[in-house]
Amino acid sequence: MEEPSLHGGIKSGKLDDHSGIKPASDEGSNVDDPPPIPRASSSIQLTEKSADESRLETTLESTTKDVDIDYCAHTLARSDVAAHLQTDLERGLTTQETATRQAQYGKNQLETSGGTKWPQILVQQVSNSLTVVLVIAMAISYGTSDFIEGGVITAVILLNVVVGFIQDYRAEQTIASLLAMAAPVSKVVRQGAMTTIKADELVRGDLVQLNVGDIVPADLRLTSTINLATDEAALTGESKPSTKNAEAVLKELDIPAGDRNNIAYSSTVVTRGRGAGIVISTGMHTEIGKIAQLLRKCKESANKDDPWFKRALHKTSGATKSALGLVGTPLQVKLSWFALFLFALAILLAIVVFSVSLWDIDNETLIYGICVAVAVVPESLIAVLTITMAIGSKAMARGNVVVRKMGALEAIGGVTNICSDKTGTLTQGKMLARKAFLPGGRVLEVTNETSPFDPTTGELTCQGSRVSGDTVLYDSELRGLFQTMALCNLSSVFQKAETESNTQPTWTATGEPTEIALQVMAMRADHGKKDVLEREGMTPITEHPFDSSVKRMTTIFETRDEKRLVAFTKGAVEVLLPLIDVPADIRKNILAHANEMASSGLRVLCLCYREFPATDMVSLRDRAFVENQLTFAGLVGLYDPPRIESASAIRQCQQAGITVHMLTGDHLMTATSIAKEIGILGSHVTGSSSGSAIMTAHQFDQLSDDALDDLETLPLVLARCSPNTKLRMLHALHRRGLFCAMTGDGVNDSPALKGADVGVAMGLNGSDVSKEAADMVLTDDNFASIVSAIREGRRLFDNIQKFLLHLLISNISQVILLLIGLAFQDRHGNSVFPLSPIEILWANLITSSPLAIGLGMEQASADVMVRRPHSLKAGVFTKELITDKFIYGTCMGCLCLINYVIVVFGASDGDLGFDCNANYNDSCGLAYRARGTAYSTLTVLLSVMALEAKHLTLGLFNMEPTKPGLKSFFTTLTKNRFLFFGVLVGMLTPLPIIYTPVINQAVFRHHPLSWEWGLVFGSVVCFVALVETWKALKRRKLRKGPALDDPQKTEESSIA
Repeated sequence: MEEPSLHGGIKSGKLDDHSGIKPASDEGSNVDDPPPIPRASSSIQLTEKSADESRLETTLESTTKDVDIDYCAHTLARSDVAAHLQTDLERGLTTQETATRQAQYGKNQLETSGGTKWPQILVQQVSNSLTVVLVIAMAISYGTSDFIEGGVITAVILLNVVVGFIQDYRAEQTIASLLAMAAPVSKVVRQGAMTTIKADELVRGDLVQLNVGDIVPADLRLTSTINLATDEAALTGESKPSTKNAEAVLKELDIPAGDRNNIAYSSTVVTRGRGAGIVISTGMHTEIGKIAQLLRKCKESANKDDPWFKRALHKTSGATKSALGLVGTPLQVKLSWFALFLFALAILLAIVVFSVSLWDIDNETLIYGICVAVAVVPESLIAVLTITMAIGSKAMARGNVVVRKMGALEAIGGVTNICSDKTGTLTQGKMLARKAFLPGGRVLEVTNETSPFDPTTGELTCQGSRVSGDTVLYDSELRGLFQTMALCNLSSVFQKAETESNTQPTWTATGEPTEIALQVMAMRADHGKKDVLEREGMTPITEHPFDSSVKRMTTIFETRDEKRLVAFTKGAVEVLLPLIDVPADIRKNILAHANEMASSGLRVLCLCYREFPATDMVSLRDRAFVENQLTFAGLVGLYDPPRIESASAIRQCQQAGITVHMLTGDHLMTATSIAKEIGILGSHVTGSSSGSAIMTAHQFDQLSDDALDDLETLPLVLARCSPNTKLRMLHALHRRGLFCAMTGDGVNDSPALKGADVGVAMGLNGSDVSKEAADMVLTDDNFASIVSAIREGRRLFDNIQKFLLHLLISNISQVILLLIGLAFQDRHGNSVFPLSPIEILWANLITSSPLAIGLGMEQASADVMVRRPHSLKAGVFTKELITDKFIYGTCMGCLCLINYVIVVFGASDGDLGFDCNANYNDSCGLAYRARGTAYSTLTVLLSVMALEAKHLTLGLFNMEPTKPGLKSFFTTLTKNRFLFFGVLVGMLTPLPIIYTPVINQAVFRHHPLSWEWGLVFGSVVCFVALVETWKALKRRKLRKGPALDDPQKTEESSIA
């Protein structure tokens, strides 16, 4: 190796790193060729082997025969891997061999899902039971030549499909990055020459070179490393860069991926040093590819060993359920079953109508049967639900949440457990120097920091006193500590200039996370690198870079007077402690403090320095000489700090009855410390003190499913997680009947995101794989945004209940009116319907839809986040909702019926003419006027009911308890402006329908009203009185105390 330059740093020269391709220098210059290595044969017989390369010689042949090289490469020496792959470590592969291998293994790229498939999205819009019911109703209408009714239903179906398609397609376009995580280009040696190629052209056996900032293009068995480290946070979940060592030969085949320090993984980033390696896996065979394959596997309900007819049955059953919408979120499944029930009920009622006529089915009877069937179906339900979902997704987008699947909107509000990754999700994914220990025993602490890169935030205190730049200047211990932090450091922390888009200056940094954290801490005391060099007049001379074999780094500076040299060293405590020139008892004291800091989840570094006379300039080339008899400057504890909002967000989740679990690839001690800091663990958390609250993945994976189910509490903190561990955790939660959300940003989170009931990915720092696997994406990577999503989901669930109540009341009242109306017969003995089919469709679509949408836009109640998740078993159809809709529907239907009877029999002789269902003739005047009265009563009562449905328990005149009397009523009336104007329109709708000539008689089959309006408004008074009486009875029952296990009653009981 060439001699180091004392004034220009250590020069790049020949690199003798045993065998293998040599990495290029940092400056990009070439290196001298290493001694030639003979081409290895397939029999793996090598003439020269080092000790570590020959340890597995006796078992290598059998191992490589039975196990693929990408599985065992970490247990083999570099030359053995090259021999297995038939690669020349000097010249690489030939062009002909490269073409052969690419034809054999394919391109080095991940298989994508093919982008956004609009036909598939379109099919999803019609694959539900409600749409099937509407399609059948449309077909029957056209079949009976009722083109007006058929056209209206067709318009409804198109509205449902178009709105849902646009919403889902836009969401897919927003997350259209898919699985594009491969490096775009790569430096590779082929036929003895260095060349740059596209990463997807790499094949197994290629020799790849790596430099700082490169994205690793494939899985590599490293052949040479110079201070190499890669960021594997997206793959393993660890925020600390992984130091690599090409010489390492590991003994265990099944060692976790994060601990294979001689392997560089595809899509990870080189953060330090340089290196070279042999490609052992490409494309879907890499570690990231294996995770992508987990996402692509279909969940087959039938076992592959089952007979063909059983597999066919399962496949047919699955396809049928999917077509009818019987798979998906709880709300989707509940509504699909409800639609099937309505379809069956429509058929049953039609049979009832035909039975009344003794199956003498003429045109009049057929129209009446269709009328009853149409009355059963809430035609606008899908349209209202789709529009409400679209409005909800826009509201979430304003709250930094992109919804990829509309079903996740209502599902997120019902989650009972959140399984969250730590790194980059609950924490910032950056290092922060939190605490320092001085030689004299004093302790420095950093508190109230808001950004890991901003030295102007946070407070630096020593024994309770604030530390400033002046304090450090007159304190030798502090000065020695901060000078070592600042000068044994290659990072740069600086402030970005203001821009047009960002008027507030921001801080950024380049370099290793650990060094950035130390530099920021020094800058907080006005002792950053630039400040110290200017103040002390020091000049950098040389450095001994960090090396994984010695675990330390040293920089050397010359003082202004050129009479002294100062070496600043940092490294692992166990490495530097023997090199410190202090008595044994002081060493023990330092070690005790280091262990104490480590036990609190901090990564501990030791800082030292040493002064030399300028005459020792030549001796600086000897690293052993420089890094000896050091002066202890202090200990520094670093960690990946929690996001500022994480603690508050977790507390809100816990208040909402949601349990938060931390599933991380980090170490147990670090994970536990963070969990306690943000409130996942604590005395206020149920199960936090149980023996199973904190576990490692190894402990968790050793338990059988039955053993997991027997645990009193599933782990709140699960450390060193693999993708399979996270999936097992989700399955264990599902077996307990819990509804789970998973948040994460790394590739390693993707299978769990896919398997969770609601997958939530991070948008800024999240991997593309995780975004595709998720149901929704947080665009600001802020865990607190999930609280907004849950709030919006619960608001949406409440509002769905409100407009379901409103829509179903309309159907129940119409069915009651029509069934009893069978008794009203004309001169020929045919039943005359009290409502025509078009009147029913108009009331269900034109009148009810705006009112239902308005209810869907209601604001969240004040205590929406302090009550437990709603019952997933009951779903939206709670006992209270079912009871209310039958009571209110019966009242409404009876009032419409009473008005109809008064007009027909009270004010007239009851002669309903003949053939008045299909067309108008002179005998139909009374039937048409009575029909108009029933329709107007129904429409006005539906408008009033929309106001009553704003709250299931509070009355119309006391929904705003803080405002007395009429003020409460008017506030309730105008608070939701969309609903307010919808009610006004609903009240006025009957006027043009009743009084417009031709249309009223030919289309709607009714006549104008006169004195009958008195009956309509009298019905309003009676209906409001009946509803208010029922709500008062419910409030009285709640005052006596609701059941403690009924989460639906929390809000009402607190109000009552």
